[in-house]
Amino acid sequence: MKDADKIGVKAGKVINKRKVGKHFITSIADGRLEFRRDQEKIDAEAALDGIYVIRTSAAEQKLGTAETVEAYKDLGNLERDFWSMKAEDIDLRPIYHYLENRVRAHVLLCMLATYLTWHLRQVLAPLTFTDNQKPAREDPVIPARRSAAAAAKDTAKITPDKLPVRGYQELVAHLATLTRNTVSFAGQRLEKLSAPTPEQHRVFELLGKPIPLRLDAA
Repeated sequence: MKDADKIGVKAGKVINKRKVGKHFITSIADGRLEFRRDQEKIDAEAALDGIYVIRTSAAEQKLGTAETVEAYKDLGNLERDFWSMKAEDIDLRPIYHYLENRVRAHVLLCMLATYLTWHLRQVLAPLTFTDNQKPAREDPVIPARRSAAAAAKDTAKITPDKLPVRGYQELVAHLATLTRNTVSFAGQRLEKLSAPTPEQHRVFELLGKPIPLRLDAA
């Protein structure tokens, strides 16, 4: 093969397949292919192998090294909140709006619902596997560790009050069993609340609200 273009096509296929083009310096001419390792680039990449480099435009007085790493790691919470909004806790389906005020209203309602869910997760943490007492890290780069209290819940699957520890979604589903039923008998209509379980009592205690016992007329 003597044509430089054909040699270049063949060499390109190999380089692209192995993803090593940046590590070599090639020279192609009619009837000739020469290559050598780009040692400078190889050494530069080896020095950063396994290392994340985080850059920010914020001034160091506002966001130091440790704060920058923490802010980057907090992006995981943001992604979790979007997942909660779209698929897990709130389960919002795509809704199409064509007027600006309706788009703004829809976004506001989504954010309010997400904010409410975030608070519920924090308040109901004693009954779930959520860890709200994570130990402080001296080095923000090292992985976060669960607190001793959370580790105890993970192992025992029971709270200090002898109540079962559930996932947040499972706890919400259990709350749904606290129902109000309308009973019709002999021409009379009665409103009856199902008997709350100890877990449901504890949920309302954590919320600081009593379990409603009757329906108030609107």
